[in-house]
Amino acid sequence: MNIIDGGVTAPKGFKASGVACGIKKNNRKDLAIVCSEDTAVASGVFTTNVVKGHSLQVSMEHIKNGFARAIVINSGNANACVGEAGYKDAKEMTELAAELLHCDAQDILVNSTGVIGTKLNMPSIRSGIRLAVNALSPQGGSDAEEAIMTTDLMPKEIAVDIELQGETVRIGGIAKGSGMIHPNMATMIGIITTDANISRSLLDKALKRCVKKTFNRVSVDGDTSVCDSVFVLANGFADNDAIVKEDYEYSKFVDAMMFVCTYLAKLMAKDGEGATKLIEIQVDGAGDESDAYKVVSTVAKSPLVKTAIFGEDANWGRIFTAVGYSGASFDPNLTDIYIGDILVCRNGAAANFDEAAVKEIIKKKEIVIKINLKKGNVSDRIWTCDFSYDYVKINGSYRS
Repeated sequence: MNIIDGGVTAPKGFKASGVACGIKKNNRKDLAIVCSEDTAVASGVFTTNVVKGHSLQVSMEHIKNGFARAIVINSGNANACVGEAGYKDAKEMTELAAELLHCDAQDILVNSTGVIGTKLNMPSIRSGIRLAVNALSPQGGSDAEEAIMTTDLMPKEIAVDIELQGETVRIGGIAKGSGMIHPNMATMIGIITTDANISRSLLDKALKRCVKKTFNRVSVDGDTSVCDSVFVLANGFADNDAIVKEDYEYSKFVDAMMFVCTYLAKLMAKDGEGATKLIEIQVDGAGDESDAYKVVSTVAKSPLVKTAIFGEDANWGRIFTAVGYSGASFDPNLTDIYIGDILVCRNGAAANFDEAAVKEIIKKKEIVIKINLKKGNVSDRIWTCDFSYDYVKINGSYRS
């Protein structure tokens, strides 16, 4: 597997664009299109929040047929919680894009991200869709990435190629997400493209497997928003023999998609609102998957753990406390905790460790916390970030 340039337009047969249409201030890009030259098999995973944005609702309906031609995304406005008008506006977005791309409206997926409770400025949206269609380019992946960003400080895109059945297959991806992020989809949008020839059922299975281990293992602040999704389009332009069974070629494809999703997911945690550090929390020795997940997700969203890391304080008691209220079944008297490679808690009690050495670990931009419950053989991990003063500043004035 090789990392290549191009993001979502690295796979054959994909074009993208990102334009400014006036939703955001200061002429920032705010509308993106990612488009396949021909209809692609498609799958998606969506937020578990009962409240769902209107654009997301439309995409959930359209993707049921298993195919899509393009994805239209606006940022700066979530098109959520505005009543029937929001649904009609989202449908109009698909209809206009379909007219311009000469396809059926059912083959257009759409999403919106930004402020909740404000109606879309449809004259701007219409203008943006027209501009974006005219700007579609095989080099447009980075523009599309820029256009879907909200409070993100860094772009999130990657592409790889692999060899399947003697043919070069490419997988590309872009994502946005910086705050309001917690497992079960959060304030994030991901678009994965591939020129692989693969059945819809296996593409769907691959996406769900990858999302479970990557995008659903990111937590910035414990919140789960209403517009969140990951889409994958596969147009078959690589001309590999169709992947229709779970064999070695399918496993190679999944591994490559997992790499792409992992890369994007870690960037979201690293780019968490106000974040100064990327934190990976690992648990080993859990009795089952449920307990392992409870531990990593609870520690990841603990404000006290996150602020301790920001303050570069080796306060492992906060980590142990979060494990204790996670709801997982374990024996505190058997639990070990490591910060980096230094054991700070052995069998539920303070270990004899060098505070200065641990502080040096916590000063780094990337930190690993390891928890061993010594109850079973199940492991899990999650990526999160610290809480800084800037997180409050950003979210205290988000709408301004």
